[in-house]
Amino acid sequence: MTGGEHHPDVVVIGAGVIGAACAHAAASAGLSVVVVDRGPIAGGTTGAGEGNLLVSDKEPGAELDLALLSHRVWRELGALPLRGRTLGAWVELEEKGGLVVASSAATMTSLTELAGHQRAAGVTSVAVPADELPEHEPNLARDLAGGHLYPQDMQLQPMLTAAALLRLARDAGATVLTGEEVTALLRDGDRVTGVRTAVRDLPAGAVVNAAGTWAGQVAALADVAVPVAPRRGFVLVTEPLPTVVRHKVYYADYVADVASDSAGLQSSPVVEGTRAGTVLIGATRERVGFDRSWSPDAVRVLADGARRLFPFLADVSVLRGYRGFRPYCPDHLPVIGPDPRAPGLWHACGHEGAGIGLAAATGLLVGQSLCDRPTELPLHPFRPERFEELPA
Repeated sequence: MTGGEHHPDVVVIGAGVIGAACAHAAASAGLSVVVVDRGPIAGGTTGAGEGNLLVSDKEPGAELDLALLSHRVWRELGALPLRGRTLGAWVELEEKGGLVVASSAATMTSLTELAGHQRAAGVTSVAVPADELPEHEPNLARDLAGGHLYPQDMQLQPMLTAAALLRLARDAGATVLTGEEVTALLRDGDRVTGVRTAVRDLPAGAVVNAAGTWAGQVAALADVAVPVAPRRGFVLVTEPLPTVVRHKVYYADYVADVASDSAGLQSSPVVEGTRAGTVLIGATRERVGFDRSWSPDAVRVLADGARRLFPFLADVSVLRGYRGFRPYCPDHLPVIGPDPRAPGLWHACGHEGAGIGLAAATGLLVGQSLCDRPTELPLHPFRPERFEELPA
């Protein structure tokens, strides 16, 4: 797949972490790439993320396979040299591990069953009896029924990561255009042949839709439907503290919240420390459209859950809170790959709250597909036209 003599091979719409990963993979494969975003780098969902790279919260299936591939690719990307350091050092990549805890014996039984299925799929996990939880997290609540430790869970700083991947893409010849909104897709019949912004036309051999929560609107420019909807979430940031939370810690109920189709407010706390000493407390989920209003109810529920998990947080000040929109798909799987309904258009969107973690594998798969190479995972589960195949 090649572009014209003076045209890029690929235009990537979106300068968040997904778009950055796609741009880096494509540019590293030798394709000429232009990234276009109506705002700044990481100005959308990426800038409102916690930086979770999780395998622990996924049931066996296509998404877990994607997460395991991404775990490997993130480690490879983390070792890349960047301005005298490694990318991992720049983006604060930490292999801190996750600790998933159960509030009751019944929940512990369910968590143990899930962990067994995950291990069969390639996940590493270790059962932690209730009396051994303080060895891993001394400040954890003492009324828990046990948990499972997931050493593969990692964390990074999302905004720094998008910027670093785009820097590597630029080093490989890519161009990044911020502050330019895509207003139309260039077409030749059904085929997508580039993008139009308020500033210019950019003909290209392929267009990658990595527009996050707004990916459905971009798809509509090609007269195809991709049902990505916003799911609002809040995150709290505490004052800087000594190392008081060692892992990424959350209740086992979080897995069910992620998989829920409910539009109402849901909150299962995820608590983790950062290198700066602050503690991140996430996250809520609710489908309220693009309503960016501050929700005292959501924040209150979030704080109450975090205090139950780590009682010491009752005496800790919250410095700030932020919110953003996760790109939600009805079947909780992302949309990745070429769209047969609009040749020349690829999608890399709909990852909901897992986009940071799944970005590395998504970029790899899109890059391989753009180059007509075999992909390391089958794209069939993520195909964009799958929603039209569902019964009415």
